[in-house]
Amino acid sequence: MCEFKEKQGNSAPAESTKLTIATIEGGNVIASMPEPVKGAEYFESALEATTFGKFNYILILVSGLILANVLLETLGISFVLPVSQCDLNLTIQERGILSAIGFAGIISSSHLWGFLADTTGRRNVIRPTLLLGFVVTVVSSFATSFWLMVILRYINGFCISGGSATIYAFLGEFHTAKNRSRAIMGSAFIFGVGSMLMPCIAWLVINQEWRFVIPYLGITYKPWRFFMVVCGIPGFLCGLALFKIPESPKFLLSQGKDEKTLEILQMMFHVNTCRPHDQYPISHVVEDIDSAMSPKVKRERISNPAVALLRSMWDQTQPLFNREYMRTTILICSIQFWIFVTSNGMYMWFPHILNSVAEFMNENPGNRTYMCQIVYSKQQSIFDAENAHGAAVSDGVTETATQCIEKLEISTYQHSLVLEVLYAVGFALIGGIINKVGKQVILFVCLVACGACGIAATYADIPMVAIYLYVVLLLCGLGINVLSAATVDLYPTRLRAMAVCISLMMGRLGSVVGANVFGALLSHHCESAFIVSGVTLILSGFLGFFVTKKGKPSGKSGVWRRTSLISMTGN
Repeated sequence: MCEFKEKQGNSAPAESTKLTIATIEGGNVIASMPEPVKGAEYFESALEATTFGKFNYILILVSGLILANVLLETLGISFVLPVSQCDLNLTIQERGILSAIGFAGIISSSHLWGFLADTTGRRNVIRPTLLLGFVVTVVSSFATSFWLMVILRYINGFCISGGSATIYAFLGEFHTAKNRSRAIMGSAFIFGVGSMLMPCIAWLVINQEWRFVIPYLGITYKPWRFFMVVCGIPGFLCGLALFKIPESPKFLLSQGKDEKTLEILQMMFHVNTCRPHDQYPISHVVEDIDSAMSPKVKRERISNPAVALLRSMWDQTQPLFNREYMRTTILICSIQFWIFVTSNGMYMWFPHILNSVAEFMNENPGNRTYMCQIVYSKQQSIFDAENAHGAAVSDGVTETATQCIEKLEISTYQHSLVLEVLYAVGFALIGGIINKVGKQVILFVCLVACGACGIAATYADIPMVAIYLYVVLLLCGLGINVLSAATVDLYPTRLRAMAVCISLMMGRLGSVVGANVFGALLSHHCESAFIVSGVTLILSGFLGFFVTKKGKPSGKSGVWRRTSLISMTGN
């Protein structure tokens, strides 16, 4: 074993002098953190000095509500589709498009928001996109046609993408390595509680009978339209809350804003301890060793603003696919894609299938049959109704109210509530054991168990058993937050937001693929959809074991002693 030291900037003042210490052991180069100059502390130590308290709990709450807002805005439409069919004249194909268009907006903007979050600041992206997304949601509740609704929901997805991925980096950078994973899973628990309210809110709002006519727009404003507005309220409130919550101190430090960073840390210390700002024990903060040693990208001056933006985005994205990170990036994106195919894509048809099964059980109590057979029967009745409607219109008959669904069966909401309760319990459980068990193990158990239940659902001839197996299948979404928590620590500060955005962009692509492919298979190949979903989840669970931080040495050296997927560095 040998050691070497390199002194940088001999002519610089003492305050800017840094030592890089490396130990060469067994062929691995292990960077260690030298002692900072007198009166200064590395960011990780400075952040630890703020303690964990009221500020952190408030931030976790707001972050969880932002995540819940994304779910309400994108998946809340699944409760709207069955009851808006007649108002918007929706076919089964148009329902598939409308269920996925929000994710298309998220996909198309994720790269942009990730770039802006890494270059202009996390809060500068999250706050305006949340507020603008709510405005678009309100406007979309007055949509009078399918295509107008599609355009507005696409714009809404484009906006809410700003908070959906950036929030992981934003939240993580306010916490030390010790608390970071728990904080992210804590926000996931808030997200679970918020999503648990979605079927409750849907039941309270959609199943009401009030309505009023707006002659100027030529529409009848019904409860399902108001439900869309309610789904956007958390995002509006969080956008307002971010006027009081500061920018990420780690991001500011990486931009050379040392004084502003210190002010934020002093404020956190004051809120958490109720002690004066000047009692904060640190007077100067320097970047951690990983951030200080990260190469900075030198950008050429380009006169064309559009070309300059695209070049900057490429410069920010390209490092994710270099030798150091390419395997990790590809694995994370692949796993997120297949998780989203099931958790979001198949969820879009969850209320529809639940409603179909509930109607069957009400009409045929005690009968045993396969869930997919019930779906086939329901789809056939929908096609027959559409054909009858077309024939009636051609004959000059316009009365089709008997074919319209304006309320959902109560059991539809009940089973949706069960799913969301299980999500909340799952997030709470994972948050408590994530550092002890490890993310790889949690991800593997979650995906394999859910995938097995998805396959089993096609072979259960008791409708209620099949429904609960379907519910467990959709719990694979627990893996999204576990994998996102891993992503935050697997990349340095300058790449963190972009890495999460890229991985979730691929996930949302999976949502679009899942919603449309499953919708297409629903009529004749329902069993295939469940089996493919289950198999891909099981394979993704095994892939999770290959997601590791490059350069991890064997043995039990101090920094790498954890066996969990992350929680290994202070990035």
